Order: sequence, then C-alpha cells, then structure tokens
Amino acid sequence: MRVLVVATPLTGHLAPLLPLAHALWDSGHEVLLAAGGDALPAGAGPGSPTHPLPFIDIARNVRIGRLAARSLVTHPAAARAELAGRGSEAGLRSLFGPVNEELTDTLVTVAEQWRPDVVVHEPLAVAGALAAARHGVPAVLHENGLHDGAAAFGAVLDSKAVARARHRHSVHEVPAPAVTLTIAPASVVGLRDGLPVRPVPAGPPSGTEHVPGWLRAPSERPRILVTRGGGPVRGSLQASAVQAAAQLDCELVLVRPAGRLARQLGPGVRTIGRLAPDGVLPGCAAVVHGGGAASVLTALTAGVPQLALPGPGDRRHNAALVEGRGAGLAGPVTGEALHRLVHDGELAAAAREVRAEIAAMPPPQARVDVVTALI
Repeated sequence: MRVLVVATPLTGHLAPLLPLAHALWDSGHEVLLAAGGDALPAGAGPGSPTHPLPFIDIARNVRIGRLAARSLVTHPAAARAELAGRGSEAGLRSLFGPVNEELTDTLVTVAEQWRPDVVVHEPLAVAGALAAARHGVPAVLHENGLHDGAAAFGAVLDSKAVARARHRHSVHEVPAPAVTLTIAPASVVGLRDGLPVRPVPAGPPSGTEHVPGWLRAPSERPRILVTRGGGPVRGSLQASAVQAAAQLDCELVLVRPAGRLARQLGPGVRTIGRLAPDGVLPGCAAVVHGGGAASVLTALTAGVPQLALPGPGDRRHNAALVEGRGAGLAGPVTGEALHRLVHDGELAAAAREVRAEIAAMPPPQARVDVVTALI
C-alpha cells in the first residue's frame, strides 16, 4: 500500500503525523511525506538521519510570510485576531486558503505520478483532501494539535482560494474524511468523533545518555524547565522566568537561552543545549513554555504541571485548555505562578491523571490496520 502524508509548510504541522507514518513504514507499506518550508528539516530526504522517510518538497514556491502579509492587508481584523490568539474560522480561511491553493497544483501532480492508495493529511492541509478526491482515493484526517480538526478543515475548505483550486482541477466534491484520528486527550478537549491515537514524539526520545548527569540526578530544590517559547514570545519568556524565580527556592533550567541572557545568569539558574523535552521532563517538577500544541502535549504525556503562555494562533486556546483541565496554568510568568506550579498538589495530580489517560490511548501502530482497511 502507498500512503501519501501531507502537511502545510510550517513547523509543528508535520511532526505529529510522523509517528503514524513510521508505523506504516515499519509495517511494510510505502510512505511519501509531502510538505516543505519550515516543515522541511535540513538534509531531509530518503536516507536522511533527520527524516529517514522519503520526502518531497511541495512548497518551494510558497512563501508563508508573503501570504501572511497579504492576509493582514486584505483581512486586517481577522489577522489581528490571530496574532492576539483570538482567531476564528475567518482567520484560517484568509491565510491557509491561499497556502493550500498554491500547494494543490504540485500535490495533484505528485499524486498523479506516485499513485497513492490513501492520503493522510493534517487539518490545515486541505490540498491533501483535494488531491485524494481528484484521484479517487480515500483521505484520512490526522489532527495535529488541540483544536477541533474537522472544524479547521471545514473552514479552510470553504475558502475562496481553495474553491479556485478545486475549479482548476475539476474537483466538484470533496468527500468527508474516511477516518479522523485525534491525538488530543478527551479530558482536555472533550469527546470527539475521531479515533484516538496516542501523541508521541516524532523522533526517538533524547535518551539518558544525551542528558547531563546533573539533570538525571534528583534535585534538592524543585526543578523548572523553561523552553525558548516561540513566535513573538521568543527571548522574553526565559528572561521573565529568571526574574520571576529570583525570590523562589527552585532550580531553573533554561533550554538554549539567548547569548546575552546566558551571560547574566546568577546562582540557581542553569542552561542546557538542544534536547528533546520528553527526555528531560522526567527529572523536572514543572515546565514553562510558549503555549504551542507540541509543548502542551509533551508536558501532558510526561505528567508534569505546566505554565503555558497565551499567544498568537492556537496558543491562547491551548493554554486555556490546560488551565481548564487543572493540569497547569495559563498566563504571564510571575513568581506566584511559578510557586503554584511546583507546590500545588492538585496541579500535579491532574497532570498525572492526563499522563495515565494518554498512556491508555492506542499507539500509532494500532491504527495501521484502520488505514489499510480503506483500500
């Protein structure tokens, strides 16, 4: 069986699909990853150590920054709402409609030449569904975050830009996904119609051999991991954490801090290089991050209380879900928030409950048969 896996050209959109792609590959099926842009790591391609699966860049002519700037001009209210983390379906249509219009031509050609039996795509990569419909093969909608994937998919599919792409390729009807897979734990996002599949890191975890000895050893004081954040919060998140923790009896661990900040650190603050959080979090009491879906799910999987910073795109929504579940906090980095994070037993208990819930979700390998049954 041949499976085409499609994602929009942004960091984090492809990674959640990779565990299923690898499970299909390990089961003896042919897999081709189709993405590009930020979702195309350096050296990606067949046999690459970063992406051992076959990979094709379908976004060489797609410039997300240019399309985002155009969206800001043509739909200013929707664009400002997205930047504030209060976006709507209109914001998804204004940006990802044009993105998918530009992806569709290449993707339809790839599907025509490679002849997949099934197309697996993430919610905002509706070009995958168009290519599947154009060639009469089933499509699988694979959620890649905490938002309702079906709603996001429907919003982008309804855009004028996607309508132009459909007309250009004579796709008069796009069937509903044959299967929907959801990686979000139900206690956090509510019950969904999709089949649950356990969220796992895209690559191998950073084993203990890559983690410094002091980080593997128990800490005398509560240890808080602070990532670099993301988007507009990058750089300021760690500085805020250092300032907020100044009067607390805790150990702060910064992941790849900016050079200026690293030179100004005092006692009680340590730094590490680029390490996968799933290999580091077991030795931490809490984590502070920028609110991205991958960061939220990684902390939930580890059962560690988290402080998620509300931000642009889906970050405010993600942070609110974490706080609503009681597994962490949403809001700015303050001394009070950090104190609660490491001393509130209810937060820790809720985080452990979600960890057990995620561990009980079927792994990607268990959903291979669901995909193969479609042909």
